[in-house]
Amino acid sequence: MKRLLCVLCVLCGLSFSSYALDRHAFTFTDYNLTVTLTPASSGFEVAGKITLRNDSSEPQKLAVLQISSSLDWKSVTVAGKPVQYVSQPYSSDIDHTGALTEAIVTLPVPVAPSATVELQVVYAGTITQDATRLTRIGVPEKTALASDWDRIGEPFSAVRGVGYVTWYPISTEAASLTFENQLFDEIGAWKRREIESQMQMHLALKNVSGEVVPNVSSVWQCFHPDSAPTPSGCIWHQRDDWKSPAFTLGNYEGLSRAGLQIDYLAGRQPLAEDHARVITALTPFVTQWFGEPKQPIHIVELAWPDANPWESGALFLTPLKQVLSEPLQLQLVHQLTHTALPSPRPWIFEGVAQFAQALERERQAGRRAAIEFMEAQSALLVALQQPNLPDAPGRKDTTPPRRLEPLATTSDEIFYRLKAMRVWWMLRDLVGDAALQRALHNYKAQDDGEPSYLQRLLEAETQRKLEWFFDDWVYRDRGLPDFRIDAVYPRAILAGGYTLTITVENSGEAGAEVPVTVETAHGQITRRLEVRGRQKAVIRIEVPEAPRRVIVNDGSVPELDRTNNSFDVQIPAKQ
Repeated sequence: MKRLLCVLCVLCGLSFSSYALDRHAFTFTDYNLTVTLTPASSGFEVAGKITLRNDSSEPQKLAVLQISSSLDWKSVTVAGKPVQYVSQPYSSDIDHTGALTEAIVTLPVPVAPSATVELQVVYAGTITQDATRLTRIGVPEKTALASDWDRIGEPFSAVRGVGYVTWYPISTEAASLTFENQLFDEIGAWKRREIESQMQMHLALKNVSGEVVPNVSSVWQCFHPDSAPTPSGCIWHQRDDWKSPAFTLGNYEGLSRAGLQIDYLAGRQPLAEDHARVITALTPFVTQWFGEPKQPIHIVELAWPDANPWESGALFLTPLKQVLSEPLQLQLVHQLTHTALPSPRPWIFEGVAQFAQALERERQAGRRAAIEFMEAQSALLVALQQPNLPDAPGRKDTTPPRRLEPLATTSDEIFYRLKAMRVWWMLRDLVGDAALQRALHNYKAQDDGEPSYLQRLLEAETQRKLEWFFDDWVYRDRGLPDFRIDAVYPRAILAGGYTLTITVENSGEAGAEVPVTVETAHGQITRRLEVRGRQKAVIRIEVPEAPRRVIVNDGSVPELDRTNNSFDVQIPAKQ
């Protein structure tokens, strides 16, 4: 049966910087909003209450409220009385338009530190597709529109929250996509500040004539894992997966299976069935590695075929397309892993899901294919972590400065997704599949109160000290290693074959356990060697025939330079 379904989603937020006001003074702790949509005109109206807590050390007389530049403030009141505010445009790429409408509100009395104030707000405008923030920095229009697809319209609407469309009030410093990590840093600051926030959202619709459609709450549902529909709306808690609200509205049909919900548009059932079959086939593999799914995976179809998919924990907004099974498996194993291993730490939550994709690629085509999959995604990471070199005589180095982002604290997706994926793969090689699986099964998000929690779980399973690895790769960012074969000494064995004494040098700052391979005419033998940063290490490997070449690192460890990893072995002439 067709039904009009509004899906409450979730998304990472962002944040930004300026200097005249303390835009981080207040934390938005509670929202109670009635949202009215007019799809025929892309109309968007909001009325409701927001609660702000002064988290600064000084009394605050001014509060800053920001919404998308496509929306306008209509009124702000405190205790039922209008208060003065100045509305102004505020450039910031937190919104798809590249700007915000900012209200600087003069409060009736200063709010003391730790005290709260409740504001009643009304604002309205339109939400149409807008990729201004991307096109103005040179992103091709087609690519930009595929990313910033949010809009209200007929017959379908979909709007994400902070970082795409600022449809609920926030207060952030300005950030621009032209500055390397500014946007990610503000996202992280926003998440940390709003970690305990919650929202109750009530939805209403207006028809073409502008009349409010009655009983709309009976045809929409919440899909956040800890939310449940109420007679008039839905509750959202920010602390769950550090996401902010979003919604879709369309004529959906539903497909429900154990641990799975797919909402698809009319006539798209065969594609929904394809996705369901892939998820069912992947579930035992994900369970083996990461435990039983804790919540259903939820896929919601986007009506726009060129829209980039968007994930929010177990929720996945995507066009349903006919694709080859292997790419679809890689796409869906990521989402399914989110349902099995929730975590408040991005490098665990997202990094493990990326790692699951590499594991699935290995299942599809072997270890070499998995390593190539990871390496293909890591080019930007390697570029960002190249050491800064002194300027050459008469020439200034124009390469970007080296980026150091500890996984334990980073808010940059390049690090908490891609570098974390590589770290999880190295941990797997370091401790073995069984031990890593047991540690991940024992992981409990509610118990993860300090960065060393995961390290202790792994050490308990392996009886190995892993402090050095976590110190180099998680707690600090020492960049990437750089391995080379420093020396190889082959010695013939009386019984036949050779013993090779191999010295490996790591000129990078980060240590790792790296594979060392000796190739012969008829095969190869690989052993693993731990080489700390700025050190050398020695390993002896026996082979049954004359060695031809020694190679350090098969690509499983990300490093700065892979061009110097092999050494051609010369066998001394017999005396």
